[in-house]
Amino acid sequence: MHRRRTALALSAALAAAPLLTACGGSAHAGAAAVVGGQRISVAQLESRVNEVRAAQRAAATDDAQYRQTVAQTSSLTRDTLHTMVLDRVLNRAAKEVGVSVDRSDVEQMRASLERQAGGSKALQSAWLQQYGVAPRRLDDSLRTEVRAQKLASALGVDMNTTDGKAAFWTAMAEASKELDIKLNPRYGTWDVQKSSRVDARTPWVKEVTAAAGQPA
Repeated sequence: MHRRRTALALSAALAAAPLLTACGGSAHAGAAAVVGGQRISVAQLESRVNEVRAAQRAAATDDAQYRQTVAQTSSLTRDTLHTMVLDRVLNRAAKEVGVSVDRSDVEQMRASLERQAGGSKALQSAWLQQYGVAPRRLDDSLRTEVRAQKLASALGVDMNTTDGKAAFWTAMAEASKELDIKLNPRYGTWDVQKSSRVDARTPWVKEVTAAAGQPA
């Protein structure tokens, strides 16, 4: 099937650590991220990752293929958190301009994509392989796709142009700023201007590793 050149597809192109304390207060302990004052717990993140791993395992023909898939998607946890946070940013940006998505919008997109992919199972497989989306989350992912397209339309921008992309991500940056996003340090930090997760620099990891290798 054709790879979709939507806003979220564009965003994709773009060891232990302390619990999240940057936001202050015990209410955020155990959070993978805090977005607009609302927690995404580590347990929620792990559950989503486990859904993908289970789907990948079911799709693999044998253990060797599954291990290869896991190796190829070693950043799955961080990528999944990125998606979970970005969904909330997109939702805020869409609400700012009065964009909403209903079930019929999702059904229409799914029907269209299934025709392109060659059926429901083929679409689920493609979304799992390309975007790390478990089959049970496909409709949620498509809802996000529709919302991104509707946001671009409401902003009056063409995502096929440089100016259009810039305008879209400016709106997303504003939403990111309003939501005051904080990530658990183990998952990096949130770049407001790019509305994207970035890996935090952790030189202490090398220092600790080196120290551990020295003779006592």
